[in-house]
Amino acid sequence: MCGICGLIALDGARPVDEPGLRAMSAALAHRGPDDAGTLVDGPAALAIRRLAIIDPAGGHQPIANEDGTVHVVLNGEIYNFAALRDRLVARGHRFTTRSDTEVLVHLYEERGDDFVEDLRGMFAVAVWDGRRRRLVLARDRFGIKPLVYAEVDGQLAFASETKALLALDGLSRAVDLDAFEQYLAIDAVMAPRTMLAAVRKLPAGHRLIVAPGRPVRVERWARDLPAHEDDVRRGASRTELATELRERLRDAVRAHLVADVPVGVLLSGGVDSGLICALAAQEAGPGLATFTVGFAERSFDETAAARAVAARYRTDHHVITCGAEDASLLADLAWTFDEPRGDSTALPYWLAARHAAAQRKVVLSGEGGDELFAGYQTYAAARLGARGAGAAAAIAPVVARRPSSSRNLSLDFRLRRLARGAGLDVLERHHAFKEILSPEARAALVEPVCRGTADPLAVHRARWAETAGAPQIARLQDVDLGTFLADDLLLQTDRAGMAHGLEIRVPFLDPVVAELARTLPTAAKLRGLQTKAILRDAAAPLLPADIVRGPKRGFVAPAAAWLRGPLRGLAADVLSEATLRRQGFLRPAAVQALLARHVAREEDLARPLWALMAFTLWHDAVSANGPVASPPSEPVRSGTG
Repeated sequence: MCGICGLIALDGARPVDEPGLRAMSAALAHRGPDDAGTLVDGPAALAIRRLAIIDPAGGHQPIANEDGTVHVVLNGEIYNFAALRDRLVARGHRFTTRSDTEVLVHLYEERGDDFVEDLRGMFAVAVWDGRRRRLVLARDRFGIKPLVYAEVDGQLAFASETKALLALDGLSRAVDLDAFEQYLAIDAVMAPRTMLAAVRKLPAGHRLIVAPGRPVRVERWARDLPAHEDDVRRGASRTELATELRERLRDAVRAHLVADVPVGVLLSGGVDSGLICALAAQEAGPGLATFTVGFAERSFDETAAARAVAARYRTDHHVITCGAEDASLLADLAWTFDEPRGDSTALPYWLAARHAAAQRKVVLSGEGGDELFAGYQTYAAARLGARGAGAAAAIAPVVARRPSSSRNLSLDFRLRRLARGAGLDVLERHHAFKEILSPEARAALVEPVCRGTADPLAVHRARWAETAGAPQIARLQDVDLGTFLADDLLLQTDRAGMAHGLEIRVPFLDPVVAELARTLPTAAKLRGLQTKAILRDAAAPLLPADIVRGPKRGFVAPAAAWLRGPLRGLAADVLSEATLRRQGFLRPAAVQALLARHVAREEDLARPLWALMAFTLWHDAVSANGPVASPPSEPVRSGTG
């Protein structure tokens, strides 16, 4: 796990901006405190900050091939590197380190741009082919590791984080208004956009190829779409599928435990991380370090369930308590995440990563389980169809007469969310449940000159269209895998961990697990309204029954209660009229009315309020001292293949 960055002159003539490269590398020092390296070769330059996990002594980067014509920097881990190394040695390649990174230069020599197709791992990689004078950037199929890029003063600059690009002179900090609109709608910014108009994300499963004097080319290399109805596994029994899933996940966990440093687990009280913990403990033995976040508010606290798992497997268990007082860290989080992080889970996740990093360099986590195995209530709601949404719409006004609850996933919250989807098609209902601010609410809150014009769900609609003919639930899962997981949850996982020099690995997203998940019939994933059915079956021999069969609670902070109590003053200050007028995006009266409705318990508005607070804090941390708004623009001339 590392931070990588680099530059290439688009005309091939101008010298490399070496001071700029050093500034970019320095901005990524938190990602790699163990080592640093650079390469300058004609029109291109690479740099890395390394967190040493495999071959700490010998894995210095950039790493070159035998004749020094190909160089690579890697952020991530390649779990099948030993098998790839053996294959490449048999083909005559010579290795000088035990590092997983070195397989990449030789694999590129063998397969060219298609080298990424052989990789089992999480990665953002940059390959400089000095002989052909071309740069290849690539991200893993799920987008576990990040990569952003921008055109600055005739150069293409890339980095693991936007803050490295901000170290360059001349990068505009203007806000992309379409990204702002999307953020207010869904609480995240989808690739290729970022919140800055000048910066773009390389989407998950894509590569970018650039050579001086030629247009930048962005193309998709990973196309693992869900199986169509006639491709799903129908013959296997529940027991057979559960056994196969458990063993595939065991194989993934075993691969993710490979490191030359001790490994721990981020353990919540749910099935996903509990199953990861159980399998990791069986492989690693007693004393595996586990880390859990707890809350004083009982409906949000999962520490009892986590302790039960930790006790069963005799782990070295640590509990971190997150309280309203920790909201003093929100300004730090605004800088950490590069984009507004409007999800309240960011705060406890950041705290867990900080605590774990004090004792481990690597931890395993459960991201991806919900998307691969249908763990969200929205999937169960989709099975109810339009009738379910209509019934919720009929009941919601009655429930709305009662004071809004601050409990986790309260009935009034769920009914209001379901009611939003009444009369809509399946994709629209799916997103209505998760929507942060409706089009009408955005119109009331945002200054007219700062409204975006693009459809906030355009990326989701395009992804949905790709899977026509697949089962409905599988199509919704694929949308969430390519959007919510890639550009929301995994962004949080990466930034929270790397802010503290912690590598967070996600075994659910190993190809050996995902390959099985994509071919499961809907009945194996949803049993009635029970989510993650087959995953629960796989976990049954390993976890307490109340965890296996219990309802999904979700890992979230008690933001509703905090904003009605101890954080009410902080919210009023962060969203003050003076701040909002200075920034120029939000209408102060409308925002203050939103806060007043929440405090009065007319409705649970914690999610939009937290999102608005995150945006104002981010604006002052990242976008300050630059133009406050700009129409959307494409900073790099590119075509998508």
